[in-house]
Amino acid sequence: MRRRRFHQLLGAGLAGAALTPWYCASTQDKPNQDLIKPTRLRHGDTVGFITPGSFAPDDAVQKAYLNIEGMGFRVKPAKNLRAQRGFTAGTDAQRLQDLHDMFADPEVKAVWCVRGGYGCTRLLPLLDFDLIRRNPKILIGYSDVTALLQAIHLQTGLVCFHGPVASATFTDYAKTQLQALLMQPTNDYVIRLAQGQKNKKETEYQPVVIRSGTAEGTLAGGNLSLMAAMAGTPHAFDLRGKLVFIEEVEERPYRVDRMLTTLLQAANLQKATGIALGVFNACHPKKDELSLSLMETLQDRLGDIGIPVVYGLSFGHVSDNCTLPVGISARMDANAFEIVLLQAAVQ
Repeated sequence: MRRRRFHQLLGAGLAGAALTPWYCASTQDKPNQDLIKPTRLRHGDTVGFITPGSFAPDDAVQKAYLNIEGMGFRVKPAKNLRAQRGFTAGTDAQRLQDLHDMFADPEVKAVWCVRGGYGCTRLLPLLDFDLIRRNPKILIGYSDVTALLQAIHLQTGLVCFHGPVASATFTDYAKTQLQALLMQPTNDYVIRLAQGQKNKKETEYQPVVIRSGTAEGTLAGGNLSLMAAMAGTPHAFDLRGKLVFIEEVEERPYRVDRMLTTLLQAANLQKATGIALGVFNACHPKKDELSLSLMETLQDRLGDIGIPVVYGLSFGHVSDNCTLPVGISARMDANAFEIVLLQAAVQ
């Protein structure tokens, strides 16, 4: 998956330490994990910043501080937040240490990824899931962070949050969703289309019912590229019986086709209860390329698998990005373009 153009690589790299795997057993070893809800955030709480994937340039880090402090939280940067090694935010050992340190730190009430990019999948076999299980707290991010959200939920039962990275553009819609999910827990919370998205004219923002109906299940999903890349690994979701949400950016239709085909063949996507698709931003064929359109591709792959499918909900690589809790029971009404969270995601 191509990442946003503004994520240039800055800063000096630091030397890496040797890596020793903490836990790399198959998900089949620990079936039916008990659900763990993290503690809600309150104004004045300390939020830990990590960069588990690609390096975050100075302007992105500054924006992250403004966003999170503007919501009334204190920020605690990870030790290696400004490390850089090629395209990643330091070595695997540094990024792993930062994630572990933030979960172990009793002062930190939430771990917020500053950006996505690439690099999170490299950490999966090295994660100390026992440490995370003993110190459950909010973990939030999207895009490449899908890998962490998925693996941690599968191995620990911790509810994780697919939502704006700290350096994203926080619209009123995005902030409202964050506050509702992370600070004001309630059952039957309804996530609807953002008004700002309704006003957009571009084709990719137009909601489409691919197959009508309602569906209920446990929320699972994230970025399409990451879900496809993880299929067949010990850290991948089996999507049968799940209410699946998927987003993507800057992938041409044939690549979207290929990745959806992977999920259909390797992850039981066709056995999900329903599929909620976000805005697939800039996923168009090249000019004069022999190609189906994005919508034709989605309809071709998902239109005849017999479950409700809706495109264009307010999440993904867009400013009006709602927050979706991985592991929480939810109901989708494709015709109404809404998702209802049937459980509070925090306690």
